[in-house]
Amino acid sequence: MLGLTIKEVSLALREGRISPTELCRRCLNHIKKTQYLNAYITVTEELALKQAQEAESRLLKGAPKGPLDGIPFAVKDNFCTENIKTTCASRMLKEYTPPYSATVVQKLLDQGAVLMGKTNMDEFAMGSGSTDGAFGPVRNPWSYAAPYREQTEEEPDSDWVITGGSSGGSAAAVASLTSYLALGSDTGGSTRNPAALCGVVALKPTYGLVSRYGLIPLVNSMDVPGILTRSANDAAIVLGILQGLDIRDSTTICSPSALTELPEDFDIKNICVGIPKEYHAPGLSQEMLAQWSRIADMFETAGARVEQVSLPHTQHSIVCYHVLCHAEVASNMARFDGLEYGHRSKVDSSTEAMYATTRHEGFNDVVRGRILSGNYFLLKQNYEHYFVKAQQVRRMIADDFRRVFSSGVDMLLTPTTLSDAARYSEFTQEDNRTRSAQEDIFTQPVNMAGLPAVSVPTALSSRGLPIGLQLIGPTLQDRKLLAVARWIEQRVGFPCIGHYENSSKKGSDTGMTKREQSSAV
Repeated sequence: MLGLTIKEVSLALREGRISPTELCRRCLNHIKKTQYLNAYITVTEELALKQAQEAESRLLKGAPKGPLDGIPFAVKDNFCTENIKTTCASRMLKEYTPPYSATVVQKLLDQGAVLMGKTNMDEFAMGSGSTDGAFGPVRNPWSYAAPYREQTEEEPDSDWVITGGSSGGSAAAVASLTSYLALGSDTGGSTRNPAALCGVVALKPTYGLVSRYGLIPLVNSMDVPGILTRSANDAAIVLGILQGLDIRDSTTICSPSALTELPEDFDIKNICVGIPKEYHAPGLSQEMLAQWSRIADMFETAGARVEQVSLPHTQHSIVCYHVLCHAEVASNMARFDGLEYGHRSKVDSSTEAMYATTRHEGFNDVVRGRILSGNYFLLKQNYEHYFVKAQQVRRMIADDFRRVFSSGVDMLLTPTTLSDAARYSEFTQEDNRTRSAQEDIFTQPVNMAGLPAVSVPTALSSRGLPIGLQLIGPTLQDRKLLAVARWIEQRVGFPCIGHYENSSKKGSDTGMTKREQSSAV
């Protein structure tokens, strides 16, 4: 039951094959069994059972609120939740309890969805591994699945792999079958990156299509609430609920159409797929390249037109993103001064000393580093050289995408990450800032251009870990992207982690060969 899609479990609930209360208890029990993943910061057990009982009463009366009534979901811990701690995985907000809920959270609750808890992340969403939060790192569920365990002699406790970040807890929650959907945030790939490494689907919507109200900001001009599910159709159902104008967020736009389920059969023959030549980046693994070529060939064999395209300013995107991101981080983090909410230092020798000590104690090294570099970029003597110049380059990057899409290309096919998930021991040996820049190479240009993108799992690597590819489309073409992502899903048959005995830390023998597990990479 936990491995069903949203559509399937919704039907089971309405037909009475399982009750919302029983479903909620199963998810809560599975959260306890998979505590070693550290996917959740806060588990809202009492609230979840209450919401499930209310959903059960509605379903018994034949009056469900919507397609998500009674269905468990999880929320990244940088979305405000009324009367529930919202920490951003930081000491700065360790005890903060907001008096209101983010728009996207409230929309899900209004549909009768059941909140299981708040998921772990990199502190203030700054990272690409979900390893730098104040509550410890998140472990990838595939570390404990049979395919990966067959490839290593080490015990999972000493040789587990990362989830990617910064929405690693949300990706792990969906992948480990403790929730049917989860909210993440995506500033430079923070939803798509962990989805690719954990073998789930992630949608980064068009900027403005989904409200940011109640999402604690990182980079206002790039932040987008992300959707993580186990299928493209599930993502479409959730987007249909979340999208739309919000008077509390001036950047939101009216939805172009009501988005519900996707068509069963999508005609791929009228689609032109672009392959950006600049995305053959240094560090791209051979397995990722093989999957990229395989799916491109699949499109071409099915009758789609596949052609190479150029996004010439991609080479400048990492530096541009670095400047803009850090500048906005410096501005946004200024609100955390210890006066109105959050952590406050006990130092009282002066106001300035209290400010400085509070921020030193409340932020980790990654956050403090971005604040310092952002303030440097915004100095009067540096503003034109760094910030203004980066904005100009950002416009050129967005123009590259517009030019390609206006030439007849419907969408782009790219890798989501450079490779499958790294081992935690390998990841922590690298500088976080350098690793984040490397991992965001395929994802962050999308945020700078405000475009929609979907990451979809396509295979398991030779190590038995998920590999994901990304589809990028023009503004407001979210539905078409999801339809094509579903078309890919139907042909690659990516295995749900529930097919393996992943709850055992020692793994198990599934009776399949390593090659069968690797899904013909």
